[in-house]
Amino acid sequence: MGMSVTISAATDLDAEQILKLQYLCYQGEAELYGDYSIAPLTQTLAELRAELGAGCVLVARLGDEVVGSVRGAAGPGGAAVISGMIVHPRMQRHGLGGRLLAAVEARLAAEGATRYRLATGHRNEGNLRLYRKWGYVQVASEQVTRKLTLVTMEKERREQDAESAQGAAGAALATTSR
Repeated sequence: MGMSVTISAATDLDAEQILKLQYLCYQGEAELYGDYSIAPLTQTLAELRAELGAGCVLVARLGDEVVGSVRGAAGPGGAAVISGMIVHPRMQRHGLGGRLLAAVEARLAAEGATRYRLATGHRNEGNLRLYRKWGYVQVASEQVTRKLTLVTMEKERREQDAESAQGAAGAALATTSR
C-alpha cells in the first residue's frame, strides 16, 4: 500500500513545520546563488504567522508531517501572486509541486483570479521547467544582485478553469494521492 499525501489549508499550528521545511528547501537556492541571506532563510516565525492570516497558504501533509506548502494572494484586477512553493527534497519529482500549484490556482480562481504570477531565480532549472509545464511564460526579469536575476512568469486562467473553479477549489483541498 502506498503513501497518502493530502493538501489542505494551513493553520497557525502548521507555521513552525512550514518554517523548518522552508529553511531546508531553500538551502539549495542559497547555494546556487552563493547567498544565505535570502528572505526565505531569514523569515521569522512571527512573519510567517502574519502571512498565514493574510492570504491563502496551503500545505501538503504525509500523515502529520508537512511535506510541502505554497502561498497565494488575490490582488486587484484579477491578478494573483503565487509564492513560497516548497516540497520536501525526498518528495520532489513525484508530482507534488504540480498538485500544490493546481490547488492554489483553484483556490485563487474561486477568489476571482483571472491570471497568476510567480517568480523564481534564473538558475533554478527545476522551478522554471515545472512552471513552463504548467503553462507559465516569462513576462519579465529583474537583476536583483550581481548573481541573481528573478524571472517573473505569468499565465492566464483558462476558461475551463473559470467554469470549474468553485468546485475545484474544494476538491483540490481535499485531494488525496496514493
